[in-house]
Amino acid sequence: MTTPLTTMDAEALKCLVEAPDTDLALIDVRTAGEFETLHIPGSYNVPLEEFTANATEVLAKIPGKPVLICHSGNRASKAQRALQEQQIEHSTVLLGGVTAYENAGGTMVRGVQRWALDRQMRMTAGSVVLAGLLGAKFISPKFAYLSAAIGGGLVFSALRDSCPMISFLGKMPWNKVKK
Repeated sequence: MTTPLTTMDAEALKCLVEAPDTDLALIDVRTAGEFETLHIPGSYNVPLEEFTANATEVLAKIPGKPVLICHSGNRASKAQRALQEQQIEHSTVLLGGVTAYENAGGTMVRGVQRWALDRQMRMTAGSVVLAGLLGAKFISPKFAYLSAAIGGGLVFSALRDSCPMISFLGKMPWNKVKK
């Protein structure tokens, strides 16, 4: 049986962040590009893949009770499950992620503006499906295979609860942080 996730809503986190002497470690598991675009002041950026591979070391270096943050809460939940698999039970997930925190009136640090990776993925997938359909209609029926490939990829992504296209897009130059 899996342990239920420990969560916190954005209003509660906002109150804790604004309180003096709060012992929280805000760990943002989004990509460096997403973090650079928008993040909660005082949060640490440790992308999900790096965090899950090195959770014990990361938590040893960052003092405080870990609050895991991402765009919507999905990646933070994955990070918490990874901690639970390593017998680390003392973390909390921010429900709704940075979006909910910003909507709750929390202070945010804004940097270079770029689309979130899930939005980039939807745009890419939709564009390829549309190109495949238009190509099949006006050029060659074989272009329909593009649409089928994207459909198959989305099914695979849902079954595996991971998205190779998002990993690929995260490596694109426009998603890199300028050093």
